[in-house]
Amino acid sequence: MIPSYKKILYATDLSDNAAHAFRHAIAVARTQGGRITLLHVLPEIEPAVLNYVSTVMGEDKLSDFEHSHAEEVRDQIRKKLHAFAKQELLDHPEDIDLLDEIEIHHGSAVARILEVSDNIDADLIVLGSHGKGRLKYAFLGSVAEKVLRKTGRPVLIAPIAH
Repeated sequence: MIPSYKKILYATDLSDNAAHAFRHAIAVARTQGGRITLLHVLPEIEPAVLNYVSTVMGEDKLSDFEHSHAEEVRDQIRKKLHAFAKQELLDHPEDIDLLDEIEIHHGSAVARILEVSDNIDADLIVLGSHGKGRLKYAFLGSVAEKVLRKTGRPVLIAPIAH
């Protein structure tokens, strides 16, 4: 049986390569009649930094600050992702309807990508690769590589655009 890709998870770190990988997700959704969930994962703050900030601000103030600003940060990123999608789809504005939802999570990128792909029962995960220096042809980005190794789902990894 030939697979179909109706539920597509596109994970982005909002880097320069994000647009290139997004175009691949759109192309697959167009041809397959699929829907895309955009995912952005906010990275964990290093424990040493948290400890320092907690010492300077006070533990209670830091906790209050985190809770009061968490939703504001998510809303700003959600707006940025929506604007990014609209900008990329200027030549085909109707394709904005291919977006199912925008999710913003906090934590380990790999763990959240795997978790969301399970939650939405994704048929395909789309990621960009991030080569580094001379070794860029030898290794995928660490997130892309780990997702590829840990998931049982098909993964489309878009190489860095030149």
